[in-house]
Amino acid sequence: MNPIQPYKGRGAPVNLPNRFETIRLERDEEWNEPDDPAPHTQFLKDTSRSIISYNKSPDLGFETSFNPYRGCEHGCIYCYARPTHEYAGMSAGLDFESKILVKMDAPELLRQELSAKSWKPQMFMVSGVTDCYQPIERRLELTRKCLQVLAEFRNPAGIITKSRMVTRDIDVMQELTRYQCVNVTLSITTLRPELAQIMEPRAALPQARLDAIEQLSKAGIPVGVNVAPIIPGLTDHEMPSILKAARQAGALWAGRVIVRLPWAVAPLFEKWLEAHMPDAKEKILHRIREVRGGKLYDSRFGVRGRGEGPYAEHLASLFKVARRKAGFPDHSPGLSTAHFRRPDGPQLHFSF
Repeated sequence: MNPIQPYKGRGAPVNLPNRFETIRLERDEEWNEPDDPAPHTQFLKDTSRSIISYNKSPDLGFETSFNPYRGCEHGCIYCYARPTHEYAGMSAGLDFESKILVKMDAPELLRQELSAKSWKPQMFMVSGVTDCYQPIERRLELTRKCLQVLAEFRNPAGIITKSRMVTRDIDVMQELTRYQCVNVTLSITTLRPELAQIMEPRAALPQARLDAIEQLSKAGIPVGVNVAPIIPGLTDHEMPSILKAARQAGALWAGRVIVRLPWAVAPLFEKWLEAHMPDAKEKILHRIREVRGGKLYDSRFGVRGRGEGPYAEHLASLFKVARRKAGFPDHSPGLSTAHFRRPDGPQLHFSF
């Protein structure tokens, strides 16, 4: 049987079954015609009546987050958020990157929730799951409008993205920076554009992310880098070069996360390896299992983002040494809730 060929411009080569559904449509080798077009991106209205999400995970440095989008057109094959699409009755595969749920009233919902007397000012993570600067944001500007709401209330937020589009909103971020209310982290997985194009097909190329770090830094916006995810056997050797390049571009801090492959993400990643690098597949999977106790994923808190065992310890040491050599400070600048306010009277709308 010939391996299924990937769609151009998409990360997932297939739509794997939704673990909550009993009926499914499968793409097989007979369906895999050379002229079989990649699915067009569809945008569906998300009617959620709340924009803020809460979590109690000890692995995360935040308890609240928001995002105007569910699903992500960037199509990163390793994305741990892919299974969230199954709760909407869709697949973690192609559906996740081609059927995007949009919260059109996200800015209004955010303003309502920050205005409530019950809201206690705290740091938001923006884009903690899917990317808030994915391609549709260029047209809808929902993330920008949400940042403007945060500027009205002076509520702090950290942003994580793989998109150079984040630089579009430097003007709003400079207003937030006046009150120590924003920082930005660019995630970089590899510096090899040829690998990024097949692994993160609609995300910004590595050099564009470095350019974004430089622009943000020059504009006075606190910016850092996440070497994330580290894929043992595929990208782990790039940690020193990523850290060096990011620091030279102006990054003030650096973090790391080892690849997480929960639920449908593991078989999707395996199919991606079969399609793009079959000769390296077993080596890469072996390395991942080395840091996951013989499995492809370990969901335990404290372990899922770092791994364990000798090879995980080696990666931790490599990162620590490379970060020091690159000249990163030991601590990143914090955010503040000291200037939070609820605007009185008519709503404030800044002209940025």
